[in-house]
Amino acid sequence: MNETPMRARAVVDLAALRANVRVLRALAPKAQLMAVVKANAYGHGMVPCARAARRAGAAWIGTALPTEALALRAAGDRGRLLCWLWTPGGPFREAVEADVDISVSGLWALEEVLAAVRAAGRPARVQLKIDTGLGRNGCTPGDWEKLVAAAREAELGGALRVTGVWSHFACADEPGHPSIRAQLDVFRDAVAYAEAQGLDPEVRHIANSPAVLTLPETHFDLVRTGVAVYGISPSPEIGTPADFGLRPVMTLTASLASVKRVPGGLGVSYGHQYTTPGETTLALVPLGYADGIPRAASGTGEVLIGGRRRRIAGRVAMDQFVVDLGDDTAEPGDEAVLFGPGDRGEPTAEDWGRATGTIGYEVITRITGRVPRVYVGVEDENDENAARAEQGAAG
Repeated sequence: MNETPMRARAVVDLAALRANVRVLRALAPKAQLMAVVKANAYGHGMVPCARAARRAGAAWIGTALPTEALALRAAGDRGRLLCWLWTPGGPFREAVEADVDISVSGLWALEEVLAAVRAAGRPARVQLKIDTGLGRNGCTPGDWEKLVAAAREAELGGALRVTGVWSHFACADEPGHPSIRAQLDVFRDAVAYAEAQGLDPEVRHIANSPAVLTLPETHFDLVRTGVAVYGISPSPEIGTPADFGLRPVMTLTASLASVKRVPGGLGVSYGHQYTTPGETTLALVPLGYADGIPRAASGTGEVLIGGRRRRIAGRVAMDQFVVDLGDDTAEPGDEAVLFGPGDRGEPTAEDWGRATGTIGYEVITRITGRVPRVYVGVEDENDENAARAEQGAAG
């Protein structure tokens, strides 16, 4: 879409994203699929990715923050949309007016929803979240009866519709972990209790990406797919993206800013943690931790230059890092591939995660707005416009 030379770019393949959504839908054929686009679609661009996921059959979109949900509505998304990370005083009225399904984890949130309903003059859609053992957000089992009773009373009064009951796994990415079965039992009991009290939710859901991939008994009415939509494996223990027919969506590249021949014994980058072992060629990659490249990649991260993987030489700085090419040649402007699908032998986001002691999720999500997103695999003019708008915002 954009042929202007760039210092760096994150190429986002919307065709790969659509294909991933179709693969995930096939793994849970009896359930609706939610594509989670929180955190700017894990760094990929929220609006273009939400559009692509909808096109591939995602019945629901999920966001963490209400600002994300409202931004999607402002961009024209009119489908089912769940938002779950609320704090007191959050924009509940705006969410009610925008037909956002609001996750409720406690009585305080329900009270704020009801106040928003009175202000908006229209009923709300809410989903009750039960903490089945993750220990984060969600109503504790001990308070579940009170929350269900209050929600049912509000529903009978016409103030809201309880559209869902849901929860979230702690260890679905660790096959066989005993917490999986324990959480599933608590969830089933919570759903049964809510239904016995007269609630009739449209969707019951607990399955995240790893559960979608490996635990079909957890699929219920809806599955929430996050990182798998973007072609990243939730955990090496459950398999690689290719094992599930998924393809990484983002490829991060940069143009070399400098290539120079230097003598042996030269200290490289801050602190001189790397010293050239002999006469060699150094290449400068114009990306750093201000762009989301982990400083922890110093001396460990690898990039593909000239068909070969090269390890970062010395510290990653705010805007740049150095690679030792040895006796190989390169020119300023040549491409360095930091991560991608791996087709050309380049590292993947999972490779970067292992090299820096983190996970692929963090690698892709932390790429900042200084790096323009360039969209390929766009299907029509509306998608093209959304992609261009996202490029402008990120660039």
